[in-house]
Amino acid sequence: MRDTSAPLTLVEGHPLLRQLAEVRWALLLCAVALAAVGLATVQSASSELALDYFPRQLVWVVTGIGLLFLALLFDYQKLSKFAALIYLLGLLSLVAVLLFGSVRGGAKSWFGIGSFGVQPSEFAKLTTALFLARYLASTNRRYLQLREIVIACGIVGLPVGLVVLQRDLGSALMYMPMLAGMLFVAGVRWQFVVAALLLALVVGAGLWNFAMYDYQKARVMTFLDPGSEPLGAGYQLRQSKIAVGSGQVSGRGYMQGTQSQLRFLPARHTDFVFAVLAEEWGFLGVIVVLMLYLTYIFNGALIAARARDRTGILLVVGLLAGFAFHVAYNTAMVVGLLPITGIPLPFLSYGGSFTLANFMTVGLILGVDLRRYVNR
Repeated sequence: MRDTSAPLTLVEGHPLLRQLAEVRWALLLCAVALAAVGLATVQSASSELALDYFPRQLVWVVTGIGLLFLALLFDYQKLSKFAALIYLLGLLSLVAVLLFGSVRGGAKSWFGIGSFGVQPSEFAKLTTALFLARYLASTNRRYLQLREIVIACGIVGLPVGLVVLQRDLGSALMYMPMLAGMLFVAGVRWQFVVAALLLALVVGAGLWNFAMYDYQKARVMTFLDPGSEPLGAGYQLRQSKIAVGSGQVSGRGYMQGTQSQLRFLPARHTDFVFAVLAEEWGFLGVIVVLMLYLTYIFNGALIAARARDRTGILLVVGLLAGFAFHVAYNTAMVVGLLPITGIPLPFLSYGGSFTLANFMTVGLILGVDLRRYVNR
C-alpha cells in the first residue's frame, strides 16, 4: 500500500493540487490589484504628456506576470546552489552599466534598448537577496559572529558600491532594508545593532561630504526647510502636498486632478504617482491602496513564518523588507516626511525594470510557500 504520509508530487519539487490550494494566493491577488490601480493611475498621470505611458506599462505588467509564474517554477533551494554564480552575474551587470550604460535623471544606471531602458540594479537586488540568504542559512547558529556579519555586509556592500558609482543613491539605499531584515532574523546581538547605528551615522556623514552631488544635497535641505527654494528643489514637494491635500476625503475624480492634468506635479507617473492617486481618489482611495499593501506584507510575513527551511525564511524576509521599505519611504516622501529620492512605489509607479522585478519577487516568495512540504 502506498504511504499517504509522504508528499505527493507531479514531478520532483512540484506539489500537487492539494498543496497548491494551500498556497497564500492572496499575495498574488494583492499584486495584481495594485498593478491594476497602477495602470489606471499611470494612464491618468500621463494623459497630458507627449507620450502615453499606459501601453508601455501594460506590456511590463503582462510580461511581469509571466515572469512571476516562471520564477514560481524554479525551486529556490536548487537556485540557491548556484547563488554565488547568479550573484556574480548581477555584479557584472552593474559593472557593465557603468561602462556602457546611458545617463537618465543624472544617474548612469540604464541600458538603452531602443526607446526602452533596463535598470540592472533592480534585478541585482534579487540576486543579492538569494546569495545572502544562502550564506546566512549556512551559519545555522542562534547569533551571528562578527566575522559573519562583516561578510554579509560585504555581500551587500559590493552591489551598493557599484550603484553609488552610478550616482543612484536612491536605489543603493533600497539594499539596506533587505540586509537589516535578514540579519535580524539570522540573529544579531544588540551590541552589534548599536555599533551599526553609530557606523551608519559615520557613513552618512561621509556620503554627505564626499559622495552626494549638489542636487542630492538640495533635496535634503529642502526637506529640512521646505520654503527655502519654492521654485527650485522645493517646487516638487510643494506641488505634491497640494495634490495630496486637495483630494480631501473622496478625491476630485478620475483624471480630474488639477496638479496632474495641468502638469504642475513633476514625475507624476513615476516617483509621485501616489500624489496623483491621493488627488483623484482622496483619503478613501489611499486607504484602499494602503490596505492592499498591508495585506500583501501580512501574507508575505505568514509565508516566512511557515517556511520549513532557513534559506526560504531568510529569502522571503529580505525580499519583503525591501518591498515594505519602498512603500513606506515613497508614501512618506510625497507628503514631505522624508527627503525626495528616486524611490518608486511598487506596482503603481511606471517603470519596466522595477515592475518586472516586483513580479519576480512575488514569484520567488510564492515559490517558498509552494515548496514548504518538499524542502524540509
